[in-house]
Amino acid sequence: MVSHLARAMNNLERYEDALQQLLTIAKQGERDPLWHFRAGYSYYYLKQYEESVREFEIADQLDPEDEHTLMMLDRSRRGAKRNHKKPSVQRSGNGLGQVPFEDFDFSHFWEDGDYALQAYTAKPPTDELIAAVEQELGYKLPASYITMMKLHNGGIPHNVCFPTEEMTSWAEDHIAITGIMGIGRDKAYSLCGEFGSRFMIEEWGYPDIGVVICDCPSAGHDVVMLDYRKCGRQGEPEVIHVDQEAGYDITFLAESFEAFIQGLVNEDVYDTSEEDKQYALQIVASGLFSPLLAELCANVTEIEDMEGRIRTVCTRIVADKGYFAFHSDELSTLMYDVQFWLYTKSYPHTSEEQYLVAYERMIAFGGGFSTNGYAPAFITDWLGDRMRQGMIVEIDGILRFTDRTIEELHQQLKRIAS
Repeated sequence: MVSHLARAMNNLERYEDALQQLLTIAKQGERDPLWHFRAGYSYYYLKQYEESVREFEIADQLDPEDEHTLMMLDRSRRGAKRNHKKPSVQRSGNGLGQVPFEDFDFSHFWEDGDYALQAYTAKPPTDELIAAVEQELGYKLPASYITMMKLHNGGIPHNVCFPTEEMTSWAEDHIAITGIMGIGRDKAYSLCGEFGSRFMIEEWGYPDIGVVICDCPSAGHDVVMLDYRKCGRQGEPEVIHVDQEAGYDITFLAESFEAFIQGLVNEDVYDTSEEDKQYALQIVASGLFSPLLAELCANVTEIEDMEGRIRTVCTRIVADKGYFAFHSDELSTLMYDVQFWLYTKSYPHTSEEQYLVAYERMIAFGGGFSTNGYAPAFITDWLGDRMRQGMIVEIDGILRFTDRTIEELHQQLKRIAS
């Protein structure tokens, strides 16, 4: 019964609890391959790979050639191998008497622009606020983190990249952060703020194993967390990257917050902007249109070579930005107009809700010719602006451009050499 309970806890990602249950029946489980498998499973997801290798090897001896055991044994051995490759980092802010960041120079660490000061940076936290935030989060914050926040409470650092030995959804060899959350509630990107740690765990589904301390450029699809699985809620946490795009996959970054901060490097180290730009230019020049966008362009008789004109506009966007994306600039707005006209020309009985669903299938997540993502707020803001300007009208729930807007758009497109 205890072994079954531990299995259930493993399935609920309560690996520490599962291991504690299993250790209470360790004597009875000595010759039981399931006991060793379940213990190995707990150790593996606690990233204690040496221990998981040991347990899976015993499970394999007791029940040879079990495919699940062999699969987990292989994963554990690879995890242990990765750990052996990691350089050891000396903790200084571990709460054991050393002075956090004793020799670290913060004079050029922060980029205090308007956005950083508005969204991240607050006044230094009081001891009372720190205690209240810790109670709300359910975790004791590292001494090095508190020390740093008392000097500068959250913000955007100058160095925003951290090297990794594993590929993530961001890059093959590093992750990037947007900012570091401060201690407080007032700023949107503070630990207990509007987009803080509890929001990311409760609304985005990140594992409840610690505290989210950094957001990333993916706008929610990956984060950096303090990981308390090994140390408990009062201990010194490791720092991890959690990748929602890969099923909340966890990548070890550093054994302490201080080591994480000291390991940040400038994005220039990974600058591939020219290669990215050339790749984006190839996409807009020859990438296949999505089936929907190709269908919409084929229905156009008013404008010659509609596909070529779209490629020309998007080439200019890449030339300006260095990558293929639509924001709120003039050329992006033109592309929002073009997509809306194309879609409502072919599907004239389109509501706002229907259009926002269809938008993804044109260029945002289209074929080879695709931005591979978009920020919905840009689309809803554009739509709201066009309605306030009287360029888009809504009649009985159906949206359409006015005749005058369509004529002006036609003239604008005809001036574009395809």
